[in-house]
Amino acid sequence: MFRAFTLGIEEEYMVMDPTTRELRSHEQKIVEQAHKVIRDQVKAEFHQAVVEVGTQICANIQEAREDVALLRRTITQIAGDLGFSIGASGTHPFSKWEKQMITDHPRYFEIVNEMQDAARSNLIFGLHVHVGMENREMALHIANSVRYFLPHIFALSTNSPFWEGRNTGFKSFRTKVFDKFPRTGIPDYFASIEEYDNYIKLLVKTNCIDNAKKVWWDLRVHPFFNTVEFRICDVPLTIDDTITLAALFQAVCAKIYKLRMQNLNFIIYNRALVNENKWRASRYGIDGNLIDFGKEMEVNTRSLIYELLDFIDDVVDDLGSRDVIKATTDILANGTGADRQLKVFEETQDLVAVTDYIHSQFLKNC
Repeated sequence: MFRAFTLGIEEEYMVMDPTTRELRSHEQKIVEQAHKVIRDQVKAEFHQAVVEVGTQICANIQEAREDVALLRRTITQIAGDLGFSIGASGTHPFSKWEKQMITDHPRYFEIVNEMQDAARSNLIFGLHVHVGMENREMALHIANSVRYFLPHIFALSTNSPFWEGRNTGFKSFRTKVFDKFPRTGIPDYFASIEEYDNYIKLLVKTNCIDNAKKVWWDLRVHPFFNTVEFRICDVPLTIDDTITLAALFQAVCAKIYKLRMQNLNFIIYNRALVNENKWRASRYGIDGNLIDFGKEMEVNTRSLIYELLDFIDDVVDDLGSRDVIKATTDILANGTGADRQLKVFEETQDLVAVTDYIHSQFLKNC
């Protein structure tokens, strides 16, 4: 029943100087060396201190874990041989964007020319999860419905409390940095795939964008693949967190699909309401309250996440992801990446120690 729900995972990593712990340009040397081993699964990003990796199309969450583990180990080995260290956090604790170099590529120069400091300051690191779909019509139906759950899963991913040497007070400041870009955040509801395609055509026709990949929403029907792409999360500290989040996204899609096959629908909520929950998740992570729109009241975020686990419980065995999704309770017990970073800072009052902790978690359980 859920064979179409394949997985693809993309992660963005920090490249750092092992002595100063500052972000450091690798002059594409890591990418060049990695191409020899993992070919097109690695690529340069906008800033030269970033490396992006992506898995193959994975049939299930177990394959996805194996591929992410291979990518993390490979990048770590190559970076180490070249004199760099690697970490995964939505923002670097103290490096300043003003000092970072832009990758020499016409596409990136075009973005800088258009967006200026909004682009130059976009020194952030995210996780993207693709879930395969049988067709674009079903992809849009699922995307419309799962928007409600984005803040719940995003809260579990929060991993960027620091920005340019400051404790921002947010569990995910990465999202606040990215808000400066156009066409970001929670997407609107689209009544049909034709309505969505017409929206894209209008943006292209009016020179807002030159292709649909410049729609950077937290969730989108991918313009080229039959996938729903989840883009809301900070890149997690550990592979365990990454795989748990990916499994949750896959399971929510499968659940909405199962309801559709039973001629049932999940209620569609207004984008403005979902945005209220996203803001709360970015500020408080799993330690605050989200709005239960059905009850029209605030509810403890952890309680709503447990409700989410109950909601998807009847699909996780078919997906083979029950053991992975159980790890959600570990995040609820031990804190998100942001909580763990903040704990190190509270104990040491030292952002270098926080950066060392980020690096130490990169290969944990890989």
